[in-house]
Amino acid sequence: MEDKKINDCSRACTVERTDDNELLINYSLGCSKLAVYNWLDGISSDACKDLFEVRFKNTHKGIYRNTSGLILKIGDIVVVEAAYGHDVGIVTLEGPIVARQMARHHIDPSTYEFKKIYRKAKILDIERWQEAIAREHKTMIRSRQIAEKLGLSMKIGDVEFQGDGTKAIFYYIADERVDFRQLIKDFAAEFGIRIEMKQIGARQEAGLIGGIGVCGRPLCCSCYMADFNSINTQAARCQELSLNPQKLAGQCSKLKCCINYEASTYIDARSKFPIVKDPLEFKDGSAWLVKTDILGGIMWFSYEKNSLTNIFALNIDQVRKVQAMNRKGAKPDSLQSINSSDADKEAETGFVSAAGDESITRFDESKRKSRRHKGRHNHGSKKES
Repeated sequence: MEDKKINDCSRACTVERTDDNELLINYSLGCSKLAVYNWLDGISSDACKDLFEVRFKNTHKGIYRNTSGLILKIGDIVVVEAAYGHDVGIVTLEGPIVARQMARHHIDPSTYEFKKIYRKAKILDIERWQEAIAREHKTMIRSRQIAEKLGLSMKIGDVEFQGDGTKAIFYYIADERVDFRQLIKDFAAEFGIRIEMKQIGARQEAGLIGGIGVCGRPLCCSCYMADFNSINTQAARCQELSLNPQKLAGQCSKLKCCINYEASTYIDARSKFPIVKDPLEFKDGSAWLVKTDILGGIMWFSYEKNSLTNIFALNIDQVRKVQAMNRKGAKPDSLQSINSSDADKEAETGFVSAAGDESITRFDESKRKSRRHKGRHNHGSKKES
């Protein structure tokens, strides 16, 4: 039997039409963008008892007030107030966790004007809602053609229809100001609906679309990020990351948001390091800084500038000690005198040389020994028997 269930990941629900031609909509948390785990489930709060989070398409969510005294729960499809007409969404949060979300988005419940939840969606509301959703993709393709025909420098990334099908939000990206006067007239004549143009950035577009990052996890902008802080290459430099645009850029073609996550930790750790602008002077030559382990507090030096061969590790206290001697005109004997042996260096820094690992026969000898040992053991057991 053919599976009639359709996963609508843009609205975090499954759509199924029964044999009686009835639509069944079920909330699916697994593919919900900006989903929030309700870790306060089961805890009651009078302050938020009539406030609910309602989600619409992708990252579009809002807090609504239940003024009708309806008994609502997570997963209910509701009809809510809109600027014009009404919209249809899914209840995704209730209880004290809603207060946490309002604080996160800087919503003051004493001054904020919450829109109302009218009722639970009826069959007619759901049918009209699904008809409007079915128009979204064709409308987006056609709107791109109209914008291109008008020669506008913009990209329409997504279209979201209101639940009653009378209005649509066009999400677009533009690097410069766009004159919408003729565009809105053409859209209204073409689609016969109210038009709202909403400009978004490249990071917000990536959150709308979603995807998997290089870390193997869903994009942060589609999981939990609502505010986007500025990111610059200085955050990458302080972590000594390779300034390769292909590695530092995310799917939005901007610098990855995760570059900022550990930047403060690296800045604090780097503040404890001595400033090394000149080479360290030893009796057997000058040693140049070629590598730094910021979190480990280790600095590697080599007698050859910009070379990773024959490097020696010093901790930050040893570097300060050598710098103090150099300022007084004294020089230690050599790098080897500070780190006496390579074995001590590897034990201290955790750095292991990969020399010899490229040999394709490096495992053969151990296998031969194990086979000989096994053969001798079997031969001896036969003699004993």
